[in-house]
Amino acid sequence: MTTNRARRTARTARTAGLVAVAAAAALSLTACQSGGKDAAGSEKKVSASASPATGDGGGLGGAKTSGAGTGLRTQTTAAHRSTTPAATPRTASPKTASPVRTQALPDGSKAEIRKLGTEHYLLKIVNHGDVLGTMEANHRDAGLDANDMFILLTRDGRVQAWMGGGHEGPGTFELMGGWTAKVTKVGEDHYRARILGDAGGVSATLDANGQDAGAEVDRVYIVLSAGGVISAHA
Repeated sequence: MTTNRARRTARTARTAGLVAVAAAAALSLTACQSGGKDAAGSEKKVSASASPATGDGGGLGGAKTSGAGTGLRTQTTAAHRSTTPAATPRTASPKTASPVRTQALPDGSKAEIRKLGTEHYLLKIVNHGDVLGTMEANHRDAGLDANDMFILLTRDGRVQAWMGGGHEGPGTFELMGGWTAKVTKVGEDHYRARILGDAGGVSATLDANGQDAGAEVDRVYIVLSAGGVISAHA
C-alpha cells in the first residue's frame, strides 16, 4: 500500500512538473510572438515616418512621397509656364527705299533716283545698264560735275541737269539769276564759293572739299566742283 501510494504521488508530481514546464514554454512562446509583433509594428512606424522625408519605401509612406513628387513636378511646370516669355510680337518690316524713278539727262544717259528717307535721296547715272556715277543728297543739296555736265540733286529729290557754262576759279564770276560767285581755293581739291546778291551780302556758301558741292539759291541751281569749276542754271 505504502509503495503504491508513493508511486502515485511521484507520478502526480511528475505530471504537475510536466504541466508546469509546458505552461512555461507556452508562456515563453506567446511572449516571443508578442515581442515579434511589437518589433514589426515599431519598424512599420519608423518606416512610415521616414518615407516622406527620404522619398524611399513603399506602402503609405511611398504613396505620400510619390504624391509629393508629382506635386513638385506640377509646380515646376507651372512656374516654367509663368516665366516663359510670350511669343515676340511680329513687328512691321523696316521701310524699304521707294521705287526708282528715272529722268533723262542732257548727255543721253539717265538718272535713277531713289528715296532713302526724309530729305534723303540717292541718284545713279546709268548708261546702257552701266552705272557711271552716284550722288547722294542727305538733308542738303548735292552737286556733281560729270565731264562738263552739271547735275544738282535737291534735298527733296528734284533733279536739274545742264551742259557747260562753267567758270574755272579762283575768281569772281557773274552767274545766271543775277548772282555773283566769289570762288577761292582753300587747298588741294578744296574750293569755296560765296554766292553774293545785289547788295553784296552772302546768300549761300558752297564748300567743295574733295567732292563736288551744289545748292539751290532762289530757284537758281549752282554746282561747284572740287577742281574749282562753278556753273549755274535757272
